[in-house]
Amino acid sequence: MTLTGAHLVSGHWRRSEPTFTAQNPQTGQALGPAFCEAGGDLVEAAVAAAGEAFAATRSLEPGWPATLLDATAQRILDLGDALLDRAGQETALPRGRLVLERGRTVGQLKMFAQIVRDGAWLDATIDTADPARQPLAKPDVRRMAVARGPVAVFGASNFPFAFSAVGGDTASALAAGNPVIVKGHPSHPGTSELFATAMLGAIESLNLPRGLFALLQGRGNELGAALVRNSGVAAVGFTGSRRAGRALFDLAASRPNPIPVFAEMGSLNPLIVLPGAIKERGAAIAKDLAGSILLGSGQFCTKPGVILMVGNPTEFLSSLEGHISAAQSVTMLNQPLRDAFLSRVTQWKRVGGVSASAIPEAMGHADTRPLLFQTTAAVFLAEAELREEAFGPAALVVRCDDERQIAGVLSKLGGNLTATVHASASDNAAPLVQAMESIAGRIVFNGYPTGVEVCNAMIHGGPFPATTDANSTSVGAAAIRRFARQVAYQNMPDGLLPLALRNANPLKIVRNVNGELTTEAIGG
Repeated sequence: MTLTGAHLVSGHWRRSEPTFTAQNPQTGQALGPAFCEAGGDLVEAAVAAAGEAFAATRSLEPGWPATLLDATAQRILDLGDALLDRAGQETALPRGRLVLERGRTVGQLKMFAQIVRDGAWLDATIDTADPARQPLAKPDVRRMAVARGPVAVFGASNFPFAFSAVGGDTASALAAGNPVIVKGHPSHPGTSELFATAMLGAIESLNLPRGLFALLQGRGNELGAALVRNSGVAAVGFTGSRRAGRALFDLAASRPNPIPVFAEMGSLNPLIVLPGAIKERGAAIAKDLAGSILLGSGQFCTKPGVILMVGNPTEFLSSLEGHISAAQSVTMLNQPLRDAFLSRVTQWKRVGGVSASAIPEAMGHADTRPLLFQTTAAVFLAEAELREEAFGPAALVVRCDDERQIAGVLSKLGGNLTATVHASASDNAAPLVQAMESIAGRIVFNGYPTGVEVCNAMIHGGPFPATTDANSTSVGAAAIRRFARQVAYQNMPDGLLPLALRNANPLKIVRNVNGELTTEAIGG
């Protein structure tokens, strides 16, 4: 499949100047074609088309997002090896990982299609009128979730399928009925364009408004800022660094009409290993923990970055360090990420009281070696830079005096996506679980935080600075709720109500009617 290097706006591939090229992370080789950089005029055109599409879909049958998501899933599969080949060149991720991530991406689309068909996410709630109530008659009030409007989605570097052009943010925003304008990640623009062709093909096959999906490419911060500032954009989905996420959040808050930014901005993901767990299965934990730290070359947002334990279990630490050192070098997703990683861990190594398994070192175009650092709780709490995420193949062990000191360290970490504890029956884990509830969106027991199950119950979020909205998730069924808002209709004639709230319940969905869950019609 031949790539154009152009932007997708209102169903047309549009070119602009200047241009840039992707690079192979392993070799530094430029990958053709040249990709266009979007400017303000293309942002205006994409947002205007999205606004028109949003207006047009209001009169469509409510299940249209489900049909679109299913059709897009099939077209992604139809891309075949072309998608896997290009993504491999742009990310250096192994073929097996990309196959698995493609399956996750297709599965997300199909999951949200089913959520749309089920209708429960609408939270349709009805309180019928009681004209005889005294001293005032009770009005008829009906409430449900409705789409917000055009959503700007920022593709992530570390998941070129699952969190990119047609990843979870795009799928959940479309499922809620919103058009999407994607800013493709500059590390894998060809992969993003291939996904855009799949989405466009699905839209055209169903004769849906072409403005439902746009792809804008570019390297600079100006493109993202222009999207967030545009008054036609109603919400933002972002996965990336804290610096960039906070900048977008601040831009959105400073607009004359502020909008929500649902940003995932990284996490330390503390993992606690208690003495009883080390005594029972320390060798297995050391091996599996090293695997979790190094999964995806340490570029998972759920990587356990801070390891907390009591005392100085030398045998366990020696085993953990050995497993990490055995991976002599890894290729990161791009050179800027590798350089940022080296800058962070070099800062760590300069801190007095911090030891490292090796010297931080650049190796090849985007290669580096995995590292394990160790320090004490006192040093960790005194040195703020140790509490900054090192996005890459490294972790920091913090040796604590006792469980109470571990809880004290947890309280200073800020918000996290995950927190994990390994414990045996002889360990008192309950106080630590309570402490973790205050800082994390997902708590893992005797497991590892990497590997996020896409399911109804999942929360992939957490308090700031892990995300900008502690009550949201970017993975799982609840992700759809970010891109909707609640509207109540009072004393509205039945024919003017959305289908989900009409007396006959034509969608046959579960609704809360006068406090009871039912699929029955009202007054039937």
